[in-house]
Amino acid sequence: MSSVPEPPLRSLAVPPELLRAQLTALTAAGYRLTGLSEAVDLRAAGSVEKVVALTFDDGYLDFLDAGLPVLTDLGASATLYMSVGHAGEPASWLGPHAPAFGPLLTLGQLREVAAAGIEIGSHSLLHHPLDVLPPAALQREVIDSRDRLADEVQRPIRSFAYPHGYNGRAVRAAVARAGHDNACEVGRRLYTASDHPLAIPRLQPTPDHSGADLVRLVADGGPQLVPRIKRTAQPAWRVARLLAGRLFGVKLT
Repeated sequence: MSSVPEPPLRSLAVPPELLRAQLTALTAAGYRLTGLSEAVDLRAAGSVEKVVALTFDDGYLDFLDAGLPVLTDLGASATLYMSVGHAGEPASWLGPHAPAFGPLLTLGQLREVAAAGIEIGSHSLLHHPLDVLPPAALQREVIDSRDRLADEVQRPIRSFAYPHGYNGRAVRAAVARAGHDNACEVGRRLYTASDHPLAIPRLQPTPDHSGADLVRLVADGGPQLVPRIKRTAQPAWRVARLLAGRLFGVKLT
């Protein structure tokens, strides 16, 4: 983004010149910057190359206007996850904060991004938690998104990102049945060989990370107390959201 949003969403966007500084620092430290599926393939092939997979969620217009030029200049790739049912619209799930992030890419603009060498991944058809949906609705969200994206960009859709990061065994199974071989959550920790390929954790750079800060974060994963607490609490929080939705019609994200 050209500017940093106000709290509480300040951590979700990095201005383009800071993004350039962060990614330049990673390349200077010897990291190859790829999309997620490419990184997964390199690891499966036994590569010992230092690789950082770059992922961008939601598909905001400023990725095309500001983010893609930075990636192109640095010879980097990435995976962009799109909730294709919202294409060309405001990010309604952000509520009153949506104007600060601008509109989402149109389908034509999404094709431009794909043509520039960026992997397109699915972010469900609509941007809402999947782990509290009935099975039939869950299946529609995952399959319809995959099919629409594949039709638009004319290539298989291998990667998936869970809206709000929420997933569970049933969600991962639906994602696998739809033909995705990798998927990512939030996690805020480094990926290890013991992690499920359909629940790959991610680190979250923010406007508070300099290039050097990001290199350190990629090297050690940062403090792990809060991520560990969140992982422990996730099943109970899923039950609370499910009950709230059924009893009161409340959607808790």
